[in-house]
Amino acid sequence: MTKPNPTSGMRHVALFVQDIQACEHFYVDLLGMEVEWRPDPENVYLSSGNDNLALHQAPDGHLMSGGRLDHIGFILTTPEDVDAWYQWLLEHNVEIKTEPRTHRDGARSFYCVDPGGTVVQMIYHPPISGKV
Repeated sequence: MTKPNPTSGMRHVALFVQDIQACEHFYVDLLGMEVEWRPDPENVYLSSGNDNLALHQAPDGHLMSGGRLDHIGFILTTPEDVDAWYQWLLEHNVEIKTEPRTHRDGARSFYCVDPGGTVVQMIYHPPISGKV
C-alpha cells in the first residue's frame, strides 16, 4: 500500500468547557468566529471559514485541568496582527499568559486563556500565514 496524500493540516479541535456561553462569547464576539451549527444547548460548532472548533459542555464532575491539551493556535496574517490582537484582547479583559514576542524562526505570537481555561496562541507563522 502506498502512503496516502498528505493531510490539509489540523482544521478541527473539540474542547470540553465548563461555561459554554462564556467560551462561545470569547471565540465568536472577541476572535470573530461564526456559529456553524448548534445541535443542542450543550454543543456548538464554530468556524473561521477554513477550520472547525467544537465546544462541548463538560459533564458534571468532569475534571477541567486541561487534560492532555497544551494549547490551540490561531494563525494571523502579519506580525503586526499579533500586536493588534494582543491589545484587543487586553482591552476586553482576557487573561494574557505572555506578551507578544518574535521567535527564532521568524514567527511572532502570544498566549492567552479562554474562559474555559484553554490556552490559545495567536501566531504569525511565516510558512503558513496568509495561506488558506
